[in-house]
Formats: sequence, C-alpha cells, structure tokens
Amino acid sequence: MLLNGKVTIITGASSGIGRAAAMLFAAEGASVVLVARRSGLLNQLVAEIEQGGGRALAVVGDVTDERTHRSAVVAAQTRFGGLHVAFNNAGLVGATKPLAEITPQQWSDVLAVNLTAAFLGARAQIPALLEQRGGALVFTGSFVGSSVGLPGMAAYAAAKAGLTGLVRGIAADYGAAGVRANALLPGGTATEMAGDAAQREWAASLHAMKRIAEPEEIAQAALFLASDMSSFVTGSALWADGGNAAVKL
Repeated sequence: MLLNGKVTIITGASSGIGRAAAMLFAAEGASVVLVARRSGLLNQLVAEIEQGGGRALAVVGDVTDERTHRSAVVAAQTRFGGLHVAFNNAGLVGATKPLAEITPQQWSDVLAVNLTAAFLGARAQIPALLEQRGGALVFTGSFVGSSVGLPGMAAYAAAKAGLTGLVRGIAADYGAAGVRANALLPGGTATEMAGDAAQREWAASLHAMKRIAEPEEIAQAALFLASDMSSFVTGSALWADGGNAAVKL
C-alpha cells in the first residue's frame, strides 16, 4: 500500500475529487483527516471508510479560516500520531461573469477559497511535516488559468494559476528539509462544479481524449504526488487533463 502508515489531511473532502481521494488514500493505508463544511456528507464518508477497515476523522470547518487548518493538524497529531501528507483540494468557481462585472468582494471570495486557503493550509501543515522530517503537500489547481482562459472565469483562473507559484516557493523554502510541494492540474472532471450535461459535453470537446475525467482518475494522480513514487518531484505542476494542454500548444 502506497500510503501505509501515513497520516493525511484532505480538504474539500465531502464530494468530488476530495471524496475520491479520501477513499483511495484510505485504501492505500493512510489514516485520513477529512476537512469540509458539510458535516453530513463528511460523516457519511468517515463511516464508509471505517466500514471498509480504514481510519478516518472528520473536521468540519471553512478552509478560509486558519483555525480550521490548525484543528485539522492537531487532530492528525493527537488521533493518528503525526502528519505526513496534505492534499489541499478545496475549491470554488465563484461568480462567472466578465472581469469588469466582478465585484471586489466576489474576487476576494474566489481567491480566498482557491489560493489563500492553500496558503493557510500549508502554513499550518508545514511545521507538522517538519516534525516528521519531511512530507508531501499537494494542491489542486486547474487547466483553467494554466493552459486556457474561459469566459467569465478570470478570478478562478488567477487563483488557480497562483498555486503554481505557491508550490515553487514552498519547494525553494523547504525542499532541503524534505518537504515536497506540487500542484495537480486536472482537466474537466465529473463533479458538482462541472455543470449540466451540455456544459460537460462542451468541456469534453476541449480535451484530446474527448471526455472529462472521473474524480477517481484525478485522485490517482494525487496519490502519485502524495506517495514516495514521486520522491524526487517538487515545485512542479502535473497535468491530469486528458491532453487539454497538449492540444492548446
């Protein structure tokens, strides 16, 4: 098992990519601390993992609040004995309209969830990783803002693109101490954020594979970055986008 004996925090864990990662990481031996706002879905996920023989704990909270991240780290340390991996996955599309029509508050809301929350997570998680002499941080970016711009998504694109700079900074600051940081750049994925059937069909047309991903496929890419399979990978951005970027170049 690729994460046997590891303790992992996953944010945005109640649905989509986060939920798929929680199931996969637990199946690969990790004890998982699951963070999200929707307590009902989160507790259902914990029960499902435990029924399968895994170890899981829910921390209900808002990722834009630094106290949520501190609580998750404390939970990992007190319940499971430490922290080795964090998958900072929570995201928000936010208001979808042309840039000049976005209010400053709408802009701030999107950056808070997609970028500032990643900083707050890393800020709380890195000291705990250093106590274990290293570990892995994974951040969910997007093909939006990295290979394409989409109408009405300037704030989202800016926030997700910022994660690439964040992981490079963390890699430079903490690489010698054994902390790795990487961004995962999914293509269109069949989650709540993917829209209706027509929107998903349009998104599929952007990809070389002419389909969007299942959340489990993105979780598998996250597992690679979280595990020792990527032991010499840091400061990078991994495309898991069905060839979206390849056909845009």
